[in-house]
Amino acid sequence: MSAISEAVNALNNPKVKSIAALEAELKDKVNAIQDYSDPKYISLLKELSRISDLKSKISQLEMEIKSYTEASEMQNQPDFEDMAKEQMKTSEENIQKLLFEISEYTRPSLPNDEKKAIFEIRPGVGGVEASLFAEDLFKMYIKYCNMNNIQTELYSLAYNTEGGINEAVFLVNEDGSFGKFRFEGGVHRVQRVPKTEALGRIHTSTASVVVIPQFDEKSIEINPNDLRIDVYRAGGPGGQSVNTTDSAVRITHIPTGIVVTCQNGKSQHKNKEMAMSVLYSKLQEIEANKRNQEEQKLRKESVQDADRSSKIRTYNFPQSRITDHRINESWFNIEEAMEGNLDEILSSTSKILRDRLAEKE
Repeated sequence: MSAISEAVNALNNPKVKSIAALEAELKDKVNAIQDYSDPKYISLLKELSRISDLKSKISQLEMEIKSYTEASEMQNQPDFEDMAKEQMKTSEENIQKLLFEISEYTRPSLPNDEKKAIFEIRPGVGGVEASLFAEDLFKMYIKYCNMNNIQTELYSLAYNTEGGINEAVFLVNEDGSFGKFRFEGGVHRVQRVPKTEALGRIHTSTASVVVIPQFDEKSIEINPNDLRIDVYRAGGPGGQSVNTTDSAVRITHIPTGIVVTCQNGKSQHKNKEMAMSVLYSKLQEIEANKRNQEEQKLRKESVQDADRSSKIRTYNFPQSRITDHRINESWFNIEEAMEGNLDEILSSTSKILRDRLAEKE
């Protein structure tokens, strides 16, 4: 389906058509509240802002469709051919971006979609090349967030002395980011000629990406006696010291064996706070999995979302191709994607996998 057809379908979505009425309803509710310190007032203002922003994007989408259509009608005229094709290309790119942003509202919801996302990226099979690829994935997601004005908070970044990273843990500090990135979890495979390869041979390596929702610390209790907390001096790339104090924190949850570390900040207290946030989320995920075994089984069978060992995507650099194996779709823009241009990939995978889950239910 072309971007234009998708855009027309999106505008005909009942939820999209009802946006104007919803905005008017929210305005009435906001105006009816006299106490501006009322938490309900703050909540309604936040929702009104989100809906008004969405309404603006819908208007932009309508204008981009009109621009594309007008340019398409002019492309067969010799005097306007180049200008028309350039306008069509620009409009199509804008339409893809707007479609992704609007789909964030119209998509079928899943548990914890509204929460913030915690990423964990580690090298898999492939030695130094796997570590280099893990670093590339880390940079790719950070670039995407920066391009879209999404704040991130680095929890831990451990470098490999031979190149690349051994681990990157960071928070995507935006409500709903787990819903945006939840389908990025799994094994990512790369096929390319490593920088260390003298004969020009293509190697295959992997890196694992784990995406979990950040839960409120009050949602689960942790016995302090179940924790072993170690502090140490953080290290940077090339063996350089990040700081000269023992501020890095490693927390081991003894009953489960889960180990989390944070060495990003110079404050031991801040690092401990970040590490505990990750630990709470990991333990909450374990509890959620116990409570929802059937749901987890369904997801695993349908999209392999819960299986951390599943290969979900291949990045083939010689062919400039990225293939998502769950939806059997490929994109030939690998350089752009690695620079953070992920809207089309995120949009396609999210839409298809969510629809697939909705059909199962």
